[in-house]
Amino acid sequence: MAFVHWRVPAERVAPLLPRGVVPDIEDGSAWVGLIAFELGDARVGPFTLGARWGSFTEVNVRLYGVDEQGRRGVVFRSLEASSLPAVLAARGLFSLPYIWARTAQRPRPGGWEYTSRRVRPAFSKPGPGFRLAVTVDSTRTVDDEVSLFLTARWALFQGRLGRTQWLPNEHEPWVLHPAEMTFLRDDLLAAAGLPGIADGPPDSVLFSPGVNAKFGRGEWLDLNTG
Repeated sequence: MAFVHWRVPAERVAPLLPRGVVPDIEDGSAWVGLIAFELGDARVGPFTLGARWGSFTEVNVRLYGVDEQGRRGVVFRSLEASSLPAVLAARGLFSLPYIWARTAQRPRPGGWEYTSRRVRPAFSKPGPGFRLAVTVDSTRTVDDEVSLFLTARWALFQGRLGRTQWLPNEHEPWVLHPAEMTFLRDDLLAAAGLPGIADGPPDSVLFSPGVNAKFGRGEWLDLNTG
């Protein structure tokens, strides 16, 4: 799993967050993340999507927010995935902005490469694409406050039916390695309402072998108080 992040002013991302959620600030900045990974054995409750559709590469654009109760969470702006059943299930059950795309993860000397291209009807203009290459220093680990802020997220916020839902998750601690971005060609940030972010170098690049994550039952934010 590759984590690539840029610092941004809070006012840049505030309009992109769901109701009742404001930018979460760390080290004086809000952050925009471009995250790529291989998801294995995706399940909805006890139901598996099967070997063909339950394992796929995902690329997501994400922000970080906090609600009035101080609960912190990820806010996904887009999620690319090659599993159409997973896309339909996530959109239908949770209103998550999953998008069907041709995605892949490949090993390369010293690191990994991730690619994505959104599926469009035949003879139409190609959809937004993405290609990321990283090298990884697996001899060292990272465990500072900023890295933990960007990765150790125990919930997500999602707008649904005019309301905002908070969905908790649980997973073991990340093992994080320092990494370097050696190549990036990206249309996904701009498509998610964040043009120009990738014009400069990232402020944080990390890699992890991964964790097992599980989302629990969500709660609706009470937006009628105050």
